[in-house]
Amino acid sequence: NVDIGKGISDLLVDDLVRNGTYAVIERQQMGELLAEQNFEKGGRVNPATAAKIGRLLGVDAVIIGAVTEFGRETKNTGIGAVGATLQHFGFGGFGQKKMRAIVGLSARIVNVETGEIEMVADAKGQSSRKSTSLLGGGGGWGGFGAGGVNFGTRNFQQTIIGEAIKKATDGLAAQLDADDARIALPTIHVNGEVAAVVNGQVVIDVGSHAGVRVGDELTVERVTMTIKDPRTGKVLRQMASPIGEIEAVNVDAVSAICNVISGGGFKIGDLAQTTVH
Repeated sequence: NVDIGKGISDLLVDDLVRNGTYAVIERQQMGELLAEQNFEKGGRVNPATAAKIGRLLGVDAVIIGAVTEFGRETKNTGIGAVGATLQHFGFGGFGQKKMRAIVGLSARIVNVETGEIEMVADAKGQSSRKSTSLLGGGGGWGGFGAGGVNFGTRNFQQTIIGEAIKKATDGLAAQLDADDARIALPTIHVNGEVAAVVNGQVVIDVGSHAGVRVGDELTVERVTMTIKDPRTGKVLRQMASPIGEIEAVNVDAVSAICNVISGGGFKIGDLAQTTVH
């Protein structure tokens, strides 16, 4: 009754955030989207489905993965013979003299634009004990009992299976960090307008949903001429002149507050544009 996949993915997120290579969205945000879009649980590991989820979330890439190995090797050496078996963790103790926990993980990073797999990582963690009494109760869950395990606690990570999980997860995160340059970031063209000028700051009508992030620099231009099709009246082109540059310092979903880098005299309706990655 323990959700191993969720526990391991939580640890992986913690590692990635701590290392600072990736900005990771909150699990709640992804969970709400999965429920809203009615994605089947089995389809979440499909690269095409992962890409669709990623596009809806507005992220650059999605990590999908699996627990490839999760078991224990037990050896009994007290009766004149040595026997070894690989089995799933169950409930109850058996009194073996030695035990080794093995956890294997795999992960793939999916490009949300193309659905292609850009990176593959695999890691394995092992831990051993000389007595099963060190496993604790609840079938090796360190006394937590079925369904009540928090993989991030120190107590759990000191159990035999907790150590193996932590080693495998840390190894996987290290590989993902080392290969982050292989992720192809999409080029985003941001086009917005000045919505207000308040106390020397410029507010524009585009935010994170359009790809704006804190630190992005935008060019502000003013339309000097609008050219229309003489037959249909359709706007063909707007001629504009640059009047300054601004930097986003506070961004929400649909707007951004910007400091002035250069220029001045900004007005409502001025164009704010940039190309970001």
